[in-house]
Amino acid sequence: MFVAMLAISPGATAQQYAYVSNEGSGDVSVVDLRSKSVVASIPVDGRPRGIRLSPDRRTLYVAVSDNLPNVQGGKDAIVAIDVATRRIRGRIEAGTDPEQFDITPDGRYLVSANEDAGTASITDLRTKQVVATLIVGIEPEGVAISPDGRFAYVTAETSNTVSVIDIPKREVVANMMVGVRPRGVAFSPDGRRAFVSAEIGGSVAIIDTELHRVLREVALENGTGKPVGVSVSPDSSRVYVANGGANAISIVGAADGRVIGRIPVERRPWGVAVSADGRTIVTANGGSNTISIVDVASGTGFTVKVGLRPWGVAF
Repeated sequence: MFVAMLAISPGATAQQYAYVSNEGSGDVSVVDLRSKSVVASIPVDGRPRGIRLSPDRRTLYVAVSDNLPNVQGGKDAIVAIDVATRRIRGRIEAGTDPEQFDITPDGRYLVSANEDAGTASITDLRTKQVVATLIVGIEPEGVAISPDGRFAYVTAETSNTVSVIDIPKREVVANMMVGVRPRGVAFSPDGRRAFVSAEIGGSVAIIDTELHRVLREVALENGTGKPVGVSVSPDSSRVYVANGGANAISIVGAADGRVIGRIPVERRPWGVAVSADGRTIVTANGGSNTISIVDVASGTGFTVKVGLRPWGVAF
């Protein structure tokens, strides 16, 4: 599968820059959201996919890997990039074939999905070492950490499951069945719910995070949209889901699961993120090598050309 992700850096002006990992071209595009243009490209050694900013917004982390299945190759790592200088600081071990990951709110731990190995790794960012490797579902991909930093949810494409990792205990404490081929996962900012997209199932699952239980599955685009990326509005009221097969974003009410809107974007959106003020949505469009910058109020967007095969989005 082809993957890239996007993250927003606040800098002097909130959300001034977007960082897009381009799996096809092996680099990270830096996009100025005010001028709506690519202002820099950062080469990375390997195949970049998952991307996140550190909680202090000073470091950009990018998951890179090689094409060797089921073994840890020399390129499998999390690359740390200095946001100010746009230079690589170093490479951090995160297990074999890291695809997506998340960082605890205190910036201490990184949890990554090791797709080929069927595991999830917990890395201590102070020591830059893996401190736990846990067996999860088959072909794990999406990772999200709860706002309180206790739990990590890890989706698994082939087993159609979500594994719940207790990060302090370093163990899997629950597993849930969801729709066919789960991909993205996101917690609501209030921590009460999590949302998981099912690409083949054409749906998004709403999960009670206190009970680690699926409350309902919501069909999107008549079940044919191939949803991947998921993001939740800052007030926890709306869920934005990128439908790669329908070239559109679905807007779902977080409380009742009702589909309340639809925004067309460029071809094959894989990831989606919403800004901290809830006014802007960004999608990474793998089929058109672009990102779409969408105004939530009007539903209108602007397209920016980036590198080859962009995939996911994270503010």
